[in-house]
Amino acid sequence: MDMREQFIGGGMKVRLYTRTGDQGQTSAIGGRLDKDDVRVEAYGTIDELNSFVGQAVLRMVPGRDDDVREMLVRIQHELFDCGSDLAFVKHGHEPYKVSKTMVEQLEREIDRLVEETPALTRFILPGGSEGAASLHVCRTVCRRAERRVVALAKLHPVNPIVLQYLNRLSDFLFAAARVVNHRAGVGDVEYVRSGNVFGRPDGDGHDHA
Repeated sequence: MDMREQFIGGGMKVRLYTRTGDQGQTSAIGGRLDKDDVRVEAYGTIDELNSFVGQAVLRMVPGRDDDVREMLVRIQHELFDCGSDLAFVKHGHEPYKVSKTMVEQLEREIDRLVEETPALTRFILPGGSEGAASLHVCRTVCRRAERRVVALAKLHPVNPIVLQYLNRLSDFLFAAARVVNHRAGVGDVEYVRSGNVFGRPDGDGHDHA
């Protein structure tokens, strides 16, 4: 991850521009990479996702969605961990940060959120309330990040738990979007040409790929 925008010890600020990337390369952990390298695409898309999650945090309604906001803020830190794990150019003794425990926590939260919302009978479209629409944007960017990590994993070793985490995170974002709509008294936007999917293994209207 690009750390130039962070503070260093003693409160001193780091200069934002270094001119070292002017020729189309960027620094990763253990080396330099072209800016269109599959690894940079992977952790760069996770960084993009993190920005959208930060935007979604601001769209949670105080007093109503506080629990969802807290989970999203934690997820922002975990996404930074995901990017850090993917930024290793050389592998062998890297101390991975993303763990199975993070995945299991998301699963518990998904289960709790699903219990709060009524069962779906049709596929749904992104939308409803502003907060839910924002979470659906996060979900689709998360799916793209997952695809980028799959492409990276075909070429280089990666922490496999990052893939599991992103897969589960997209489910979490879907469930959270439904909860935010439900609490706002806004119905899900049903896909009108969808058949009745209730009772199917994917009957919550979400792609469980």
